[in-house]
Parts: sequence; structure tokens; C-alpha cells
Amino acid sequence: MSSIDILMPRPMLPIVQEQLDAKFTVHRLYEAENPETLLQEVGDRIRGVAMSFAPVNKALLDKIPNAEIVSSFGVGYDHVNVDDCIAANVMVTHTPDVLTEEVADTAFGLLLMTVRELGQAETWLRSGNWENKGPFPLTGATLQGRTMGIFGLGRIGKAIARRAEAFGLDIHYHGRSRQDGVDYPYHASLKDLAHACDTLMIVAPGGVETEHSVNTEVLEALGPNGIVINIGRGSVIDEAALIEALEQGTIYGAGLDVFEHEPRVPEALLKLERVTVLPHVGSASQATRNAMGQRVVDNLTSWFETGKAVSPVPEMG
Repeated sequence: MSSIDILMPRPMLPIVQEQLDAKFTVHRLYEAENPETLLQEVGDRIRGVAMSFAPVNKALLDKIPNAEIVSSFGVGYDHVNVDDCIAANVMVTHTPDVLTEEVADTAFGLLLMTVRELGQAETWLRSGNWENKGPFPLTGATLQGRTMGIFGLGRIGKAIARRAEAFGLDIHYHGRSRQDGVDYPYHASLKDLAHACDTLMIVAPGGVETEHSVNTEVLEALGPNGIVINIGRGSVIDEAALIEALEQGTIYGAGLDVFEHEPRVPEALLKLERVTVLPHVGSASQATRNAMGQRVVDNLTSWFETGKAVSPVPEMG
């Protein structure tokens, strides 16, 4: 398959780069002195794209008219305009399953950190306050007796739910539709879900459909004991509304692994005492990222060997 040309818009993990170099002819757009000139030179030869969070839309597809597949790194793929790819007859794949348990672990760890303010307690110790000022103040929230509402009960949402059950939490959920074979109470709207719970776990994908779904109304419905955890996409939350809700005590606290304009995080969020923040590390272990990278390679290899992808996005069936 060395005669097959692959475009790599941004650097990828060594496990990806080394295998693709061995199998295909890889054109690294990020190394080009003039990316547009490179696309003009090789665009007609490109048959596949291996990429990590680089935008793929009609503008790019027009420059690689013979592309057959976009192999995307990550379970989320809101950076890929799937409609444009469908119109251009380009397969889109992603990397589900291999990161499910890792992200669910992070989500639940973030929940524990947020409810019990464990990060703040560590800072208290490290800054010498335990010795000089005494014990860390009692936390106003507890995990005991909480009801978790999961927004996005997909693979990762279900894995989080299993962990929450083990901790004795009641589970409710909201999504596009009620799921067969799921016994958790379903709520037809996100606002109704927020009314029914005090812990909102966001696992929803990004994109136009979910943008700012968690808004002022939803946060008010969650209430003063409410805690928001976002392990999905930053765009799902109206960040300005979240900051206002936290500042005014509309909700109790928030744990965030993702943000609207990464890697920039609003200073107002960082100043709030009951906010725990992580730098988008949901799946960021070496083992899991390598497994995701391997899936990128496997999708491309399978496509060009068999005409089928290992893990197409849902829109591709």
C-alpha cells in the first residue's frame, strides 16, 4: 500500500506515524513551508486523511478530491463536517470503545474531587496551611445520597453509570430518545433531568445540536446543591451562564475537563473555590492513547485492504 498517499494535517503519536510511514506515503501538512502549495502539488493523489482535531470540511475536501476516508483520532468528531464528507463520498471513522473505561474513570475521579474538594485540600496541605492554620475546612457537599443525571448515555455514559451504581447513586438520563433495555428513568428534556437530580454528568458530544444545551434554565433547575461535571465537550455548556450560576450560588460547584475555547480557561472560573479543573485529560494515559492511535491505523489499513472501516462514525452506519 506504499503507493497510497495519506495526508496528515497535524502531528500524531509515534505509534501512528511509524506504522503509517511503513504502510503508506504520508504527506505531513504541518511540516510544509507552505501548506497550500503542498496541497496543490499532492492534493489529487491523497486518498486518506489521518488526523487529530484538525478541521475537515468542504474547503479541505475540495483540495483532495480523490480522498476516500478520514480516520480521526478520538471518539468525538465534531471537528469533522460529516455532511460534507457524505456529500463527497468520504468515509469518516473515529476511535470508540478503546477509551471508554479510561474516560469513565476520569469522570468519576473528577466527580469525587469536585464534591469533596480534594484538589483544594491538597493545595491547602502543600501551601503549609494545615500546619499553620489547622485542618482543611469541612466540605459542604457529600457524594452520599446524590442522584446523578447523565446527559449522553452512550458507551462512556453507561460505564460512568456502572461506577455510580457501585457508589450507591441513583441514575437518571437524557438523550435524543429513550433507550431500549435501559431501566434508568428517562427524561425527555435536559431541564427535566436537571429538576430530577442534583448531579449533572455531561457526556454529550459537541456540535450544533448540543451547543450551550446546559444554560441558565438548566442550571437553575439543578439547584443550589447541584454539581455539574463535564467530560464531554466544552461547547455543551454556556460557560458565561455557568460562571454566573457559580458566583451567585445557583449551583454548588463544577468539575470540568473540557472548555469552550481550549486551552484558554476563563479567569473567572479559576478564581471560584468550588470549581475543579483538568486540562482535557479524560483519555490521557499512554496505554489508552496508544490504543486510540492504533485504531486510526487499523481504520485506514482495513479500508484500503477490504473496503470496510473498523469503526465508522454512526452517520456512516
